[in-house]
Amino acid sequence: MKTMLLAAVLLAAPAGAEENLTSMLSQDYLQISSNFNGSEITVFGAVENPPERSAGDIVVVVRGPDTLMTVRRKDHIAGMWINSARAKLWLPSYYFIASSEPLGAIASTDTLGRYELGLANLRADMVASDGDGAPYQAALVRAEQRAGLYRENPAGVEMQNTAFRVHVPIPAAVPRGSYNVEVYIFRDGNVVAAQSTPFYVDQAGFERRLYEFAHNKPLYYGVTTVLMGILLGWGSTFFFRRK
Repeated sequence: MKTMLLAAVLLAAPAGAEENLTSMLSQDYLQISSNFNGSEITVFGAVENPPERSAGDIVVVVRGPDTLMTVRRKDHIAGMWINSARAKLWLPSYYFIASSEPLGAIASTDTLGRYELGLANLRADMVASDGDGAPYQAALVRAEQRAGLYRENPAGVEMQNTAFRVHVPIPAAVPRGSYNVEVYIFRDGNVVAAQSTPFYVDQAGFERRLYEFAHNKPLYYGVTTVLMGILLGWGSTFFFRRK
């Protein structure tokens, strides 16, 4: 889906546009260990051969792997808060967008919606929903914002002539997987160039081996966990009896 999106971006660029976009990442692989407290990557680049001296309007989007999320609605029934309805939908597990100026000043609502630029323009793939899915998606976006996994920065692109730089915060709770960094150049409300670059977030050390063991051999992992619990329980009982 995201590959088709970038292809549509390039097809939407005005014919005959001569300017080129070059962008890079400060790192394309981020390792997560047990003491990981968050990090930051830098997206930087330049606009080559712009028709004007300015680089135009720059928008940078970082999307995490899509994940199936469940949202539940609580209703006050008989003095208690009870889960009464829910929705299941696919959305990016991480979403960050920075722009050289507010998105509304860069392009029309239709254009922003076409490329899913901005939290208000994310399109969820609804799997199941008790009623209208829009309120569930809005509640989920707010929850991800509070967790630091969804962010918007309308002045987050640092410009110097035709060069640009963006600092992308990576919170401690960032999910592992393949991420995609998309950079767009806008002129007169239209996309004239775009580039996509992947980077990866993965666990390292003992945590990675434990994760792979749990997912590749879930039966053995479950048996091992139960045995360790029994041994720890027996050991603590023996220790306190001796005390």
